[in-house]
Amino acid sequence: MTATPRTASGLLVLAGTPIGDVADAPPRLADELAGADVIAAEDTRRLRRLTQALGVTPKGRVVSYFEGNESARTPELVEELVNGARVLLVTDAGMPSVSDPGYRLVAAAVERDVRVTAVPGPSAVLTALALSGLPVDRFCFEGFLPRKAGERLSRLREVAQERRTLVYFEAPHRLDDTLAAMAEVFGADRRAAVCRELTKTYEEVRRGPLGELAEWAAAGVRGEITVVVTGAPERGAEELDAAELVRRVRVREEAGERRKEAIAAVATEAGLPKREVFDAVVAAKNAGEL
Repeated sequence: MTATPRTASGLLVLAGTPIGDVADAPPRLADELAGADVIAAEDTRRLRRLTQALGVTPKGRVVSYFEGNESARTPELVEELVNGARVLLVTDAGMPSVSDPGYRLVAAAVERDVRVTAVPGPSAVLTALALSGLPVDRFCFEGFLPRKAGERLSRLREVAQERRTLVYFEAPHRLDDTLAAMAEVFGADRRAAVCRELTKTYEEVRRGPLGELAEWAAAGVRGEITVVVTGAPERGAEELDAAELVRRVRVREEAGERRKEAIAAVATEAGLPKREVFDAVVAAKNAGEL
């Protein structure tokens, strides 16, 4: 297998920017801002504030690169790279491509054999994990959940039995609905942490069961939010009581499954006979709980 000859001499630099405290900016960030031929910024106004705070005067051209123009601007930036430019990509906070613009440009640059490197910087995902007090040896990042309630429940149901710690971003005005949905799907007792305004003046980490966190968020929460949820516990079938079996069936029904299908699925994931789950559902129905 032979290596493909490099056809471009430019360089794409993905630079992490502070998620709160500007003092967290890595020293290399200032160097890259000062020396780049082109700076592609998610918000040029926020970029201006950042360069002023760092005492940097960019020599290169500044262009906007955000969700609305990402598709159209990517080819232009790739041509700059192919022609030898050093292009710096920055987003509003954290690393480009992580729930932010950047993936399209990286993929297009790689396709044209342009070298891509990074200036490591602050990450809300890793910071929230470290502060959460929850297991961090294995985790998965789920980004933002869908805005529509039904789609949100379906997405959560997909990872209800995920053993790894889960990390989500969320808008403050949707946090109460999201935590309530998590409590419904994962169980109100599942441990979680809501990390708000990380590294900023009013940083707060609220830890507790999902049910309690949902009640707390109902009063309203402000700021940038990262939610960390512990993974599903490793427990045997004998530890799943009737109430838990009924709850899992209810979650599946609310997500659109027929009761017969939901009972079969819950029995399979719990390692129980379908009859046992069926009996629990019938008892709950007779008691007016389902």
